[in-house]
Amino acid sequence: MRAMDSTRAPTGFAPARSHPTPGAVPEPPIISVERVSKVYASGFQALDGIDLQIRRGEIFALLGPNGAGKTTLIGLICGLVTPTAGRVTADGHDIVRDYRAARSAIGLVPQELATDAFETVWATVTFSRGLFGRPADPTFIEKVLRDLSLWDKRQARIRTLSGGMKRRVMIAKALSHEPRILFLDEPTAGVDVELRRDMWAMVRGLRERGVTVILTTHYIEEAEEMADRIGVISSGRLILVEDKKTLMARLGRRRLTLHLQRPLAALPPALGSFPLALVNDGAELVYTFDARAERTGIADLLRRLGELGIDFKDLQTEQSSLEEIFVSLVSDDREH
Repeated sequence: MRAMDSTRAPTGFAPARSHPTPGAVPEPPIISVERVSKVYASGFQALDGIDLQIRRGEIFALLGPNGAGKTTLIGLICGLVTPTAGRVTADGHDIVRDYRAARSAIGLVPQELATDAFETVWATVTFSRGLFGRPADPTFIEKVLRDLSLWDKRQARIRTLSGGMKRRVMIAKALSHEPRILFLDEPTAGVDVELRRDMWAMVRGLRERGVTVILTTHYIEEAEEMADRIGVISSGRLILVEDKKTLMARLGRRRLTLHLQRPLAALPPALGSFPLALVNDGAELVYTFDARAERTGIADLLRRLGELGIDFKDLQTEQSSLEEIFVSLVSDDREH
């Protein structure tokens, strides 16, 4: 798939972001969620006091285990779920009191591939644009289909398409009315590597045009690569929202792996004060440390190993991944 042409922003899309002038009044968030809760008739509380501000023109990744409340929160912001308490605005419009204006600013790509199987690609995407009261614009529809590698399939009926192509049609439908906000709910679940790569090229292109993108994904490495900010939801509560780089620096830890000359049967008691793990059948020592600390303890560890006659033939360091940070956060939340 070709990335969207960066020389011309489609009509209706916001311009690309500019850096704020020092001392300027901050731009209001494009999405504001204020103390929102959702309790279903069964008594199940899906969301509990959610506060969230999403910045205009950012890529925001919402992470959480199954059943954490991700899809409920997205449905609520999109006006598909009514909150039990709290308030949501999208592009300045209250999602309940001014539903039509708020919803017209939003494009939603749900997890389910739900579309009319007997319609053609062109008819489906064109009809979706009309549902939002947008005037017919064949030129824009053609551009969307070309950008999603769907132009050659424009007269094909949906039922004849592969799963990956159907996913592309869902994205085309969501973009058909030129929204300023795009929700992608598990957009790459079950799709091939090529489509996943194409989709993220498209997301980057949309962000460059000022479109705000909110995504949920089980592929946490995608969030690590794509997102500007990360939100983690667990048991209906938002337990963390932070810039990705800040989060990685604050909670990310480094590992030093020592490949030993001779395997150890067990850690010597003299090394008990160090945060060490013996792995790979005793052939490797893994030392975990905070890279920002004034003293990492590495020099003390290497000196102690020398005193004990434990030699190593190689060493390497690596940073903990966003996935490891996510698992740690959710585990800690469940314990408390």
